[in-house]
Amino acid sequence: MTTRNIPAIAVLLVAVALSAGCGSDDDGSPNATPPVSSEAASTDLPTPPASPSADAATSPPAAAQGTTQRRPASPPPVVLPKRPASAPGAKQIVEAFRAAGLKVPHPKDRAVDCGPDGLGLGCSELMATDAVTVYVFPDETSASDIAETWAGQSYQRGAVVLNYLEAKTPAADRARYEKVLNGLR
Repeated sequence: MTTRNIPAIAVLLVAVALSAGCGSDDDGSPNATPPVSSEAASTDLPTPPASPSADAATSPPAAAQGTTQRRPASPPPVVLPKRPASAPGAKQIVEAFRAAGLKVPHPKDRAVDCGPDGLGLGCSELMATDAVTVYVFPDETSASDIAETWAGQSYQRGAVVLNYLEAKTPAADRARYEKVLNGLR
């Protein structure tokens, strides 16, 4: 062996020594447990009793830390505002249309659309048919605001608004629906 090979061999030995240290189970994290040697394992040293600390008094028990608060499976039901006692109900209006011989095909109670999850209009009652949609609001001001928004496609009487936007109701028939509504008390 020549003197030129000695530095190369020294570098190789250092590299092998370093790579041997990298192959240990210690990942360098603070939670890693140090390896236990056979000498340390054979000593019978008593372990000190766990003393309660100030943190134990302020932290919840371990069982409480793992629990989560359960939420209801669905949101609470929406509470719609009451219709005024002086206003007829949406269902009553649709029945009056039917009794007067007017078409009210496929009536559907869509009051759920009055609340925040639906259209959010703030109505108290809502009945939709293929001919007309009947909205009953908690007050005349709310009904008036909506009727102005739907100008030309609606009719308001008190807290009730008839909407023709989605319906294919001819203008001549609209007057008949409005007359029936005006006759209700």
